[in-house]
Amino acid sequence: MINGSFGSGKTSTSQKLQPLIPDSMIYDPEEIGYMLRKIITEEIYYEEERTDDFQDIALWRILVVQTAHELMNRYKKHLIVPMTIYKSENFNYILNGFRSIDQDTFHFCLLASEETIKKRIEKRGDKFDSWYQEQTNAGVTAFKDIKFQEHIDTDNKETEEVISIILRKIPKINLEVIQRND
Repeated sequence: MINGSFGSGKTSTSQKLQPLIPDSMIYDPEEIGYMLRKIITEEIYYEEERTDDFQDIALWRILVVQTAHELMNRYKKHLIVPMTIYKSENFNYILNGFRSIDQDTFHFCLLASEETIKKRIEKRGDKFDSWYQEQTNAGVTAFKDIKFQEHIDTDNKETEEVISIILRKIPKINLEVIQRND
């Protein structure tokens, strides 16, 4: 899992990391959220699910884990999962679910300051509007918690440096990559 606030470097890191990890694929749980938004109409949502965040749909976290399980069983690939997950209930459910599927599940939380996040979001062409500000503030605060470790500060790091840190923390994969490159 590559977790962190919007603009912390999750997508860039995942895209550049994927070719370095043999038998891997990127699995983005946001796609499950988009699907649920298309299927579930407003009158079907439970009251607590009527927010602007699909992560508040209980079925989302269930399907995220079940889909990961099916992907791994069918395609026999390592999953690289970039996703901003800071709400404790969702985070705990998904991380524990992933670990029940694969005990070698790793979690990395990319940290960045609000200033860095704002610059990165605007650089990619998005407006750092009130929604981004709200999500950034909540994430920056939540991600300081010890449960979100392994923390990687990305403020002054290039994507390749972040990838290097991740590969050093995953001994099996690091050995495979080194052997493949020899």
